[in-house]
Amino acid sequence: MTDAFIRGSAALLAALAPASGAGAAPRPVVLAAAPAHVTLAGSAHTTVRVTNSGTKRVRVDVSRAGFALDLRGRPRVVPNGGPGSAAGWLTFRPMRFALAPHASVSLGVAAKLPRRAEPGDHDALVLLSTRPLDSGHVGVRLRLGVVVVVRAPGAVVRRLELRGLRAARRGPGRVLELVVANRGNVTEALGRARAVLSPERRRGRRAVLVATSRDLRPRTRGIVEFRLRGPRHGWTTAQVLIPAAEGRSALTGTYRLRL
Repeated sequence: MTDAFIRGSAALLAALAPASGAGAAPRPVVLAAAPAHVTLAGSAHTTVRVTNSGTKRVRVDVSRAGFALDLRGRPRVVPNGGPGSAAGWLTFRPMRFALAPHASVSLGVAAKLPRRAEPGDHDALVLLSTRPLDSGHVGVRLRLGVVVVVRAPGAVVRRLELRGLRAARRGPGRVLELVVANRGNVTEALGRARAVLSPERRRGRRAVLVATSRDLRPRTRGIVEFRLRGPRHGWTTAQVLIPAAEGRSALTGTYRLRL
Protein backbone atom coordinates (compact mmCIF):
# COMPACT_ATOMS: atom_id res chain seq x y z
CA MET A 1 0.00 0.00 0.00
CA THR A 2 1.14 3.54 -0.63
CA ASP A 3 2.61 5.93 1.94
CA ALA A 4 -0.34 8.26 1.34
CA PHE A 5 -2.71 5.48 2.28
CA ILE A 6 -0.84 4.70 5.50
CA ARG A 7 -0.75 8.39 6.49
CA GLY A 8 -4.47 8.68 5.82
CA SER A 9 -5.16 5.59 7.92
CA ALA A 10 -3.19 6.98 10.85
CA ALA A 11 -5.01 10.31 10.64
CA LEU A 12 -8.41 8.65 10.87
CA LEU A 13 -7.76 5.77 13.23
CA ALA A 14 -5.70 7.58 15.87
CA ALA A 15 -8.07 9.94 17.69
CA LEU A 16 -7.21 11.55 21.02
CA ALA A 17 -10.31 12.64 22.97
CA PRO A 18 -10.00 14.00 26.55
CA ALA A 19 -13.07 13.29 28.67
CA SER A 20 -13.10 16.87 29.96
CA GLY A 21 -11.05 20.02 29.79
CA ALA A 22 -8.28 20.86 27.36
CA GLY A 23 -5.00 19.04 27.96
CA ALA A 24 -1.69 20.87 27.63
CA ALA A 25 1.59 19.45 26.32
CA PRO A 26 3.09 17.06 27.13
CA ARG A 27 0.16 14.76 26.40
CA PRO A 28 -0.85 12.14 28.97
CA VAL A 29 -1.03 9.34 26.38
CA VAL A 30 0.78 9.13 23.04
CA LEU A 31 0.42 5.65 21.58
CA ALA A 32 2.37 4.47 18.54
CA ALA A 33 2.63 1.15 16.70
CA ALA A 34 5.48 0.08 14.41
CA PRO A 35 4.97 -1.05 11.77
CA ALA A 36 1.55 0.57 11.23
CA HIS A 37 0.88 -1.67 8.22
CA VAL A 38 1.81 -5.35 7.88
CA THR A 39 1.35 -7.92 5.12
CA LEU A 40 1.14 -11.65 5.86
CA ALA A 41 1.55 -14.35 3.22
CA GLY A 42 -1.09 -16.94 4.06
CA SER A 43 -1.10 -18.41 7.57
CA ALA A 44 1.75 -16.49 9.15
CA HIS A 45 2.60 -14.26 12.09
CA THR A 46 4.46 -11.05 12.84
CA THR A 47 5.30 -8.70 15.72
CA VAL A 48 4.19 -5.11 16.21
CA ARG A 49 5.96 -2.86 18.69
CA VAL A 50 3.53 -0.72 20.74
CA THR A 51 4.95 2.30 22.60
CA ASN A 52 3.46 4.80 25.06
CA SER A 53 5.36 8.09 24.71
CA GLY A 54 3.00 9.94 27.06
CA THR A 55 3.27 10.83 30.74
CA LYS A 56 0.56 8.52 32.15
CA ARG A 57 0.38 4.77 32.63
CA VAL A 58 -2.44 3.21 30.59
CA ARG A 59 -4.12 -0.09 29.92
CA VAL A 60 -4.43 -1.16 26.28
CA ASP A 61 -7.17 -3.50 25.04
CA VAL A 62 -6.59 -5.27 21.71
CA SER A 63 -9.45 -6.14 19.35
CA ARG A 64 -10.05 -6.66 15.63
CA ALA A 65 -12.35 -5.11 13.05
CA GLY A 66 -12.93 -4.86 9.33
CA PHE A 67 -11.53 -2.13 7.17
CA ALA A 68 -12.82 -0.19 4.17
CA LEU A 69 -12.04 2.80 1.96
CA ASP A 70 -14.68 5.22 0.71
CA LEU A 71 -14.79 6.41 -2.90
CA ARG A 72 -12.08 9.01 -2.24
CA GLY A 73 -9.77 6.63 -0.40
CA ARG A 74 -10.56 7.71 3.15
CA PRO A 75 -10.31 4.76 5.56
CA ARG A 76 -13.01 3.73 8.00
CA VAL A 77 -13.58 0.99 10.56
CA VAL A 78 -16.14 -1.73 9.76
CA PRO A 79 -17.07 -3.29 13.15
CA ASN A 80 -18.42 -6.59 11.79
CA GLY A 81 -15.82 -7.17 9.10
CA GLY A 82 -17.57 -7.37 5.76
CA PRO A 83 -16.97 -9.15 2.45
CA GLY A 84 -13.33 -10.07 1.91
CA SER A 85 -12.33 -9.17 5.48
CA ALA A 86 -9.54 -11.03 7.24
CA ALA A 87 -10.75 -9.93 10.69
CA GLY A 88 -11.99 -13.40 11.61
CA TRP A 89 -8.64 -14.93 10.70
CA LEU A 90 -6.56 -12.87 13.15
CA THR A 91 -5.41 -13.68 16.65
CA PHE A 92 -3.09 -11.64 18.86
CA ARG A 93 -1.19 -11.95 22.11
CA PRO A 94 -1.39 -10.37 24.60
CA MET A 95 -5.06 -9.33 24.36
CA ARG A 96 -4.58 -6.60 26.97
CA PHE A 97 -1.60 -5.06 28.71
CA ALA A 98 -0.48 -2.05 30.75
CA LEU A 99 2.08 0.46 29.50
CA ALA A 100 4.08 2.77 31.74
CA PRO A 101 5.24 6.14 30.37
CA HIS A 102 7.87 5.68 27.65
CA ALA A 103 7.50 1.89 27.80
CA SER A 104 6.97 -0.57 24.93
CA VAL A 105 5.56 -4.05 24.46
CA SER A 106 5.74 -6.58 21.63
CA LEU A 107 2.33 -7.56 20.26
CA GLY A 108 2.16 -10.83 18.35
CA VAL A 109 -0.29 -10.88 15.41
CA ALA A 110 -1.08 -14.13 13.59
CA ALA A 111 -3.37 -15.12 10.72
CA LYS A 112 -4.82 -18.57 10.17
CA LEU A 113 -6.51 -19.03 6.80
CA PRO A 114 -9.76 -21.00 6.67
CA ARG A 115 -10.12 -23.89 4.30
CA ARG A 116 -10.89 -22.78 0.73
CA ALA A 117 -9.96 -19.18 1.39
CA GLU A 118 -10.50 -17.10 -1.75
CA PRO A 119 -7.13 -16.20 -3.38
CA GLY A 120 -5.93 -12.63 -3.15
CA ASP A 121 -5.77 -9.83 -0.58
CA HIS A 122 -7.93 -9.75 2.54
CA ASP A 123 -7.49 -6.89 5.01
CA ALA A 124 -8.45 -6.09 8.59
CA LEU A 125 -7.51 -3.88 11.52
CA VAL A 126 -5.93 -4.67 14.85
CA LEU A 127 -7.41 -1.99 17.12
CA LEU A 128 -5.52 -0.75 20.18
CA SER A 129 -7.81 1.06 22.64
CA THR A 130 -6.49 2.73 25.78
CA ARG A 131 -8.09 3.45 29.13
CA PRO A 132 -6.48 5.21 32.12
CA LEU A 133 -5.29 3.33 35.20
CA ASP A 134 -5.14 6.41 37.45
CA SER A 135 -8.70 7.28 38.52
CA GLY A 136 -7.64 10.64 39.93
CA HIS A 137 -6.75 12.13 36.56
CA VAL A 138 -8.69 13.30 33.53
CA GLY A 139 -9.73 10.28 31.47
CA VAL A 140 -8.07 9.98 28.08
CA ARG A 141 -9.17 7.61 25.32
CA LEU A 142 -7.05 6.76 22.33
CA ARG A 143 -7.74 4.29 19.52
CA LEU A 144 -5.04 3.27 17.09
CA GLY A 145 -5.43 0.92 14.12
CA VAL A 146 -2.77 -1.34 12.60
CA VAL A 147 -3.66 -2.35 9.03
CA VAL A 148 -3.13 -6.07 8.36
CA VAL A 149 -3.30 -7.47 4.82
CA VAL A 150 -3.39 -11.25 4.43
CA ARG A 151 -2.71 -12.62 0.94
CA ALA A 152 -4.31 -16.02 0.43
CA PRO A 153 -2.47 -18.31 -2.01
CA GLY A 154 -3.78 -18.89 -5.52
CA ALA A 155 -4.01 -17.12 -8.86
CA VAL A 156 -3.46 -13.36 -8.66
CA VAL A 157 -5.93 -11.42 -10.80
CA ARG A 158 -5.14 -7.80 -11.78
CA ARG A 159 -7.97 -6.08 -13.60
CA LEU A 160 -8.47 -2.32 -13.52
CA GLU A 161 -11.16 -0.52 -15.50
CA LEU A 162 -11.60 3.21 -16.18
CA ARG A 163 -15.30 4.04 -15.72
CA GLY A 164 -15.61 7.75 -16.52
CA LEU A 165 -14.32 11.28 -15.98
CA ARG A 166 -16.33 14.33 -14.90
CA ALA A 167 -15.80 17.85 -13.61
CA ALA A 168 -17.08 18.67 -10.11
CA ARG A 169 -16.89 21.52 -7.62
CA ARG A 170 -14.89 20.84 -4.46
CA GLY A 171 -14.96 23.69 -1.94
CA PRO A 172 -13.84 26.94 -3.58
CA GLY A 173 -12.28 25.18 -6.58
CA ARG A 174 -13.01 22.49 -9.15
CA VAL A 175 -11.68 18.99 -9.72
CA LEU A 176 -11.79 16.23 -12.29
CA GLU A 177 -13.03 12.95 -10.85
CA LEU A 178 -11.90 9.74 -12.56
CA VAL A 179 -13.82 6.62 -11.49
CA VAL A 180 -11.68 3.46 -11.46
CA ALA A 181 -12.94 -0.07 -10.73
CA ASN A 182 -10.71 -2.83 -9.37
CA ARG A 183 -12.12 -6.13 -10.64
CA GLY A 184 -9.08 -8.07 -9.50
CA ASN A 185 -8.36 -9.83 -6.22
CA VAL A 186 -5.39 -7.76 -4.96
CA THR A 187 -5.06 -4.18 -3.76
CA GLU A 188 -3.84 -1.87 -6.52
CA ALA A 189 -1.61 1.16 -5.95
CA LEU A 190 -2.70 4.00 -8.22
CA GLY A 191 0.45 6.08 -8.15
CA ARG A 192 0.72 9.59 -9.60
CA ALA A 193 -1.97 9.35 -12.27
CA ARG A 194 -1.79 12.12 -14.90
CA ALA A 195 -4.40 13.94 -16.96
CA VAL A 196 -3.36 16.00 -19.99
CA LEU A 197 -5.98 18.64 -20.91
CA SER A 198 -6.14 19.98 -24.46
CA PRO A 199 -8.77 22.75 -24.87
CA GLU A 200 -10.61 22.71 -28.18
CA ARG A 201 -10.58 26.48 -28.59
CA ARG A 202 -7.55 27.71 -30.51
CA ARG A 203 -6.06 29.94 -27.80
CA GLY A 204 -6.51 27.51 -24.94
CA ARG A 205 -3.42 26.29 -23.10
CA ARG A 206 -2.54 22.63 -22.65
CA ALA A 207 -2.25 21.55 -19.00
CA VAL A 208 -0.88 18.51 -17.17
CA LEU A 209 -2.57 17.56 -13.88
CA VAL A 210 -1.13 15.03 -11.41
CA ALA A 211 -3.34 13.21 -8.89
CA THR A 212 -2.42 12.20 -5.37
CA SER A 213 -1.50 8.53 -5.05
CA ARG A 214 -4.07 6.20 -3.52
CA ASP A 215 -4.91 2.50 -3.14
CA LEU A 216 -7.91 0.60 -4.43
CA ARG A 217 -9.01 -2.53 -2.60
CA PRO A 218 -10.12 -5.68 -4.45
CA ARG A 219 -13.64 -5.70 -5.91
CA THR A 220 -14.26 -2.01 -5.17
CA ARG A 221 -14.30 1.24 -7.10
CA GLY A 222 -12.90 4.62 -6.22
CA ILE A 223 -12.23 8.16 -7.40
CA VAL A 224 -8.86 9.50 -8.52
CA GLU A 225 -9.02 13.28 -8.15
CA PHE A 226 -7.25 15.90 -10.27
CA ARG A 227 -7.40 19.50 -9.03
CA LEU A 228 -8.08 22.08 -11.74
CA ARG A 229 -5.96 25.22 -11.72
CA GLY A 230 -7.05 28.55 -13.15
CA PRO A 231 -10.25 29.59 -14.97
CA ARG A 232 -10.76 26.82 -17.52
CA HIS A 233 -14.00 26.74 -19.51
CA GLY A 234 -15.36 25.16 -22.67
CA TRP A 235 -14.94 21.80 -24.34
CA THR A 236 -11.71 19.96 -23.52
CA THR A 237 -10.12 16.63 -24.41
CA ALA A 238 -8.53 14.85 -21.44
CA GLN A 239 -6.01 12.04 -21.87
CA VAL A 240 -5.63 10.08 -18.65
CA LEU A 241 -2.72 7.79 -17.71
CA ILE A 242 -2.43 5.52 -14.69
CA PRO A 243 1.21 4.38 -14.64
CA ALA A 244 2.19 0.71 -14.77
CA ALA A 245 2.95 -1.14 -11.54
CA GLU A 246 4.45 -4.52 -10.74
CA GLY A 247 2.39 -7.17 -12.54
CA ARG A 248 0.15 -4.59 -14.24
CA SER A 249 0.35 -2.55 -17.45
CA ALA A 250 -0.36 1.15 -17.69
CA LEU A 251 -3.98 2.18 -18.12
CA THR A 252 -5.05 4.98 -20.49
CA GLY A 253 -8.27 6.67 -21.50
CA THR A 254 -9.42 9.66 -23.56
CA TYR A 255 -12.46 11.76 -22.63
CA ARG A 256 -14.22 14.80 -24.03
CA LEU A 257 -15.88 16.97 -21.42
CA ARG A 258 -17.07 20.51 -20.85
CA LEU A 259 -15.45 22.49 -18.05
